[in-house]
Amino acid sequence: MRKENVKVIIWGLGAMGRGMAEMMLKKTGFEIVGVVGRGAKLGKSMYDFLDMPRGDRPDVLIGAAEDVIVPGAADVVLLCTDSFVKGAFDKIKFVVERKINVVSSAEEMAYPKAQEPELAADIDKLAKANGVTVLGTGINPGLMMDLLVVLFTGACESVDHIIARRVNSLSPFGPAVMEEQGIGITEEDFRTKSANGELAGHVGFSESINMIADAIGWKVEKFSQTMEPIVTQVDRKSPYGFAKAGDVAGCSMKGFGTVDGEVKIEMDHPQQIEPQLGGVDTGDYVIIKGTPDVNMANKPEIPGGIGTIAMCVNMIPHVINSRPGLKTMLDLPVPRAIMGDVRAMIEED
Repeated sequence: MRKENVKVIIWGLGAMGRGMAEMMLKKTGFEIVGVVGRGAKLGKSMYDFLDMPRGDRPDVLIGAAEDVIVPGAADVVLLCTDSFVKGAFDKIKFVVERKINVVSSAEEMAYPKAQEPELAADIDKLAKANGVTVLGTGINPGLMMDLLVVLFTGACESVDHIIARRVNSLSPFGPAVMEEQGIGITEEDFRTKSANGELAGHVGFSESINMIADAIGWKVEKFSQTMEPIVTQVDRKSPYGFAKAGDVAGCSMKGFGTVDGEVKIEMDHPQQIEPQLGGVDTGDYVIIKGTPDVNMANKPEIPGGIGTIAMCVNMIPHVINSRPGLKTMLDLPVPRAIMGDVRAMIEED
């Protein structure tokens, strides 16, 4: 077993970054050696922002990227910023050039060649040149609406049509997601912003659809998606969002992948804060028409917050063990919980 702890730097101590820190502090074999932040957080202790005491652990002060991320400082950086490849690219480049592996929670990074093939190729080239691995993952994209679908096709002789449906709560997520989804604005503002491309809604349909298609040998000829507001009839409040009655509490999105002239992959994803206040039960569903048919239902949903946190942390040993380059969830071993010492999962050189 590896003797040294797995050293981790967290870039971005928002809702997801804090959760990842708390998860690793409960595990054996991890060591958080740095946190990158900005603004008022600079110079403060990481523990000022966590829901657990420092105890006898060494303090970790939040610093700027150029001071925290230096060659040899860590095995991996958990990059908990951005949703889009373009936004994350310079940060990934910064880390990779210092010869440190990257796990990114940016949704488009789950399958970056879907929409940013040139940047994906650049990341792959940079990672290989510096002998490190880059992975984008999370609960969705990364697992529920893509990798899980691919897994179930493994029991099929043939596949005719796929529906991935996730009915989930946005309540665990931070301010950036609230803004991307239009939480708290009027229906009129939602439709205006949607038409103008000012709302991201769910980010990742193109990535999930292309991941599934590439995995089973289909070619996506056309991708499209729709976005509709979920208007609440009662006031709803989550840790980072608020929607009063009559305003937008969520976003219902659908995605479509055309293969051989017909829609063969469908994504159905209504998500909102405090869905139970609107009488909505959450859940995850995989429906495959083929030989044989597959009908998977999991209710309630696997919560998006803890799911994203766990996926990013649980993939750390597989990223460290991987050959260099840009990887996706199709390339690495299947995710699994870390219930023992993480160091036992690291392959010796």
